[in-house]
Amino acid sequence: APAPPPARHFFSDPAEIEALRSNLLAWYDRCKRDLPWRALAAMEPDADRRGYAVWVSEIMLQQTQVATVIDYYNRWMQKWPTLQALAQASLEEVNKLWAGLGYYSRGKRLQEAARKVVSELAGRMPRTAEELQKLLPGVGRYTAGAIASISYGQATGVVDGNVIRVLCRLRCIGADSSSPAVIDRLWDMANVLVDRSRPGDFNQALMELGATVCVPKAPLCGECPVKQHCQAWRRKLFGNPPKVPDVENCGVGECPLCLPATEPWDSSLGVTNFPRKAAKKPPRAMRTATCVLERRGCHGAPEYLIVQRPSSGLLAGLWEFPSLPLAQDLQKEREREELADHLQAWMGRPVEAKGLRFIGEVIHIFSHIHQTYVVYSLPLDGDRDVTLDPALSSSRWVTEDEFHASAVSTAMKKV
Repeated sequence: APAPPPARHFFSDPAEIEALRSNLLAWYDRCKRDLPWRALAAMEPDADRRGYAVWVSEIMLQQTQVATVIDYYNRWMQKWPTLQALAQASLEEVNKLWAGLGYYSRGKRLQEAARKVVSELAGRMPRTAEELQKLLPGVGRYTAGAIASISYGQATGVVDGNVIRVLCRLRCIGADSSSPAVIDRLWDMANVLVDRSRPGDFNQALMELGATVCVPKAPLCGECPVKQHCQAWRRKLFGNPPKVPDVENCGVGECPLCLPATEPWDSSLGVTNFPRKAAKKPPRAMRTATCVLERRGCHGAPEYLIVQRPSSGLLAGLWEFPSLPLAQDLQKEREREELADHLQAWMGRPVEAKGLRFIGEVIHIFSHIHQTYVVYSLPLDGDRDVTLDPALSSSRWVTEDEFHASAVSTAMKKV
């Protein structure tokens, strides 16, 4: 059996754990940001409404900055203040409010889970992290822990990107922080550290510390309430540890949690030596031909055709201008011809490639895709009878104002 990870990468001294909890919570009480979901959860006496308020915030905050989320959160809670209200909404309404927030499947899964709570769980939210993760679609280990600790007082830890950074620095964990072995170790540590009497506040304090003080670059170590417990800070002050560490603090042979021998401590980086991550894969490049079909409306204002994307996959259920994925090495004229053929199949009548007017290209970066939209326009002067095959996609004509009020992505707004 492999040797257990060295003790110096963990917290085992009860006095140190209690001191860290006390210092961190005192700092949080003084310095926490005034955020709408915190205020709503703090004043909500009903456990299920409190759980719902926290749940919505945690889903929105996944992969999205706090400053971006605040307005979306306020609008969401004003429109659907309860699980029951969200369960009665349509996916179109959800997508419309979510438009621009990104990672659109989050909103869809949130509504699916709300409907499940109402229809299968008698409107009562699960109360533990284990049940939340098991019963609610779209709720993973972190989100379940956050809801259970903040809303229901369960003494369970959480591990998100901010917590990973804080814990790796506190205990000089230099192995790849995205690896399963390191993630398991960090969850163990979070569950040991979480304050038993104020688990929700402690978890929020740990995340707040990573978001405002223990930041990725130029951390504010002088303002850190737990710096005396931070091994990375000590190493910055006192230099690299001896090459032969104390036998009680390190396992035999290569330590699986230390900085790798190929990427040793860099004194110029200080505490930002931690955490270390595997190199990200570059986003894959994609090209898509997009056509803005325009006609004159009943009252003379221009109208534009939008079609609905499939119910699964990227930008599921959102509306867009008619679009067609392209091969990367396609010549411009061939791109135009393929788009014309695509429109012809929908419209059931010939579309001349030369009638498509090239407008330009729009670049939009998704988390894993570098997308280039090749934009064309096609005016349909005097022709109000254009209808697309409903078997291929839902479609509708909209004015410019109606377009911006529809569930369209940021990329389509750029187009």
